[in-house]
Amino acid sequence: MNFPQNLKYTNEHEWIRVDGDIAYVGITDYAQEQLGDIVFVDIPTVGETLEAGETFGTIEVVKTISDLFLPIAGEVLEQNEALEENPELVNKDPYGEGWLIKVKPADVKAVEDLLDAEAYKAVVNG
Repeated sequence: MNFPQNLKYTNEHEWIRVDGDIAYVGITDYAQEQLGDIVFVDIPTVGETLEAGETFGTIEVVKTISDLFLPIAGEVLEQNEALEENPELVNKDPYGEGWLIKVKPADVKAVEDLLDAEAYKAVVNG
């Protein structure tokens, strides 16, 4: 299982990577593995400003739909349009081409309070 060191993580299995004043958010390798084959990603919150922990969308697999939670407060700027035609990118490359949304953080320093790779690995491994 992959735990990139350059990302921050949540207990709900989302990751976040800050790039300047924009943050990319996706689900972790562990999450996509547990969910199985992803068939649809729904992000109805583009243009909305949400608080940390609020639901920004859902991810649908063959047997269930799971909520996606925003790791930090901010405005959802964009969804990954490639997922409309190829939702399986989340399974194939969860930390790269399978990113879900771009966010403008309300406070970029809030990312520092999230889990680092080692702490997230401890969550996954129980």
